[in-house]
Amino acid sequence: MHLNVFCGQWSSSVRLDDKTVIITGANTGIGKETARDLAKRGARVIMACRDLEKAEAARKELIEDSGNQNIVANKLDLSDTESIRAFAELINKEEKQVNILINNAGIMMCPYSKTADGFEMQFGVNHLGHFLLTYLLLDLLKKSAPSRIINVASVAHTWGSIHLDDINSEKGYSPRRAYGQSKLANILCTRSLAKRLQGSGVTVYSLHPGVVQSELFRNLSKPVQIAVKIFSPFTKTTIQGAQTTIYCAVEPKLDNESGGYYSNCAPAQCSSEALDDEMAQKLWELSCQMLGITWD
Repeated sequence: MHLNVFCGQWSSSVRLDDKTVIITGANTGIGKETARDLAKRGARVIMACRDLEKAEAARKELIEDSGNQNIVANKLDLSDTESIRAFAELINKEEKQVNILINNAGIMMCPYSKTADGFEMQFGVNHLGHFLLTYLLLDLLKKSAPSRIINVASVAHTWGSIHLDDINSEKGYSPRRAYGQSKLANILCTRSLAKRLQGSGVTVYSLHPGVVQSELFRNLSKPVQIAVKIFSPFTKTTIQGAQTTIYCAVEPKLDNESGGYYSNCAPAQCSSEALDDEMAQKLWELSCQMLGITWD
């Protein structure tokens, strides 16, 4: 294991027996490795996935590998608010607690398309879908406190700005800028949410997992895919890529921290735009308006 190159000597024997974890996009890549690790720690793991067939195959593998039978797969399509609401309703009805919510699923640099609700796909899935999911599960997370919410962002937040007047990239679309905008939104909303949750026992973290060899690259052009392969010694395996997510989920030292941005299992610096409180508030209001929710 070459984790130490990226994550110092971080490792932890923290157990998660009697804890429930939800991980979006848990059937592949970093999400799957995160699920594997947390299952080995004894958690009840709920894999929230768009493709139930793939999720079921991953679930069987993880049960076998971890020896933990308490792993379930549920349908969640983050590009459709109806699916998000149905998933949250199921969780709120069936689960007595949710201690850790990991908003991991994402799409990267895809051709222009829209979600079922008419949002630009990357902003809709990476930001709005998880924003709504968090909102719908928040009461249960508060009831389960101390609990944690983890938003998998990216250093790519530096590639974009929040375009309040063209949030769905209708005036012009750059896959890279739209991806950057969605990841910047993750960090801004992590900070806003942390402020709103002060004293509730629910803490929030965002992170950059590292450049990971994962299916996120499926939308890149062939030359770029080749370049990624050439530079693969400098990219992380999915196991390495999952370490900062796991760190934010289990590290006891983070009990009293909230709203921060992490990379390589340590606090990291984000862009000045990601620290803009005024923009964070405007984005919060716009997100609520787009989703038709009231969340003060």
